[in-house]
Amino acid sequence: MNKLGKKADKFASGVREHVRLGAKITEIVKGKLSLGARILQVGGMNKVFKKLFNVEEGERLLKTCQCYLSTTAGPIAGLLFISTKKIAFCSERSIKLSSPDGDLLRIHYKVLIPVEKLTRVNQSENVTKPSEKYIEIVTVDHFDFWFMGFLNYHKAFNQLQHTISQLR
Repeated sequence: MNKLGKKADKFASGVREHVRLGAKITEIVKGKLSLGARILQVGGMNKVFKKLFNVEEGERLLKTCQCYLSTTAGPIAGLLFISTKKIAFCSERSIKLSSPDGDLLRIHYKVLIPVEKLTRVNQSENVTKPSEKYIEIVTVDHFDFWFMGFLNYHKAFNQLQHTISQLR
């Protein structure tokens, strides 16, 4: 019973952290329902991944996580895909950008990191609020990407660690 209570506490704190990063609870719920509907329409996470990103021969999707990507404009909610060939992120919602012609475009914010470009994955937490946990992904060209607000932080971190360890 004690193990079950600890698992429930971890999950609840993951949900709390995930929701804390969003604007309003109603917006978060609408976004999650919309995301779920899109996933069902496409036919599951594997098909979503294949639709969003160019999938290579023999590439397998290992894990998908809901999280936030830290950007200079603030956290962006989306899905983190961990595959045998790449780490990829796509925002839940499209963002507005101005085109060179001055038109307003709506696109999804995407990040794609080939697995062979990864150097390390680091765990981090807020010193004043240890429940706020982050994952930093560093590439060979010294770019770093910060992800946060995972529903299950430890599973995501362990999968990323495992993916990198397969390279060595």
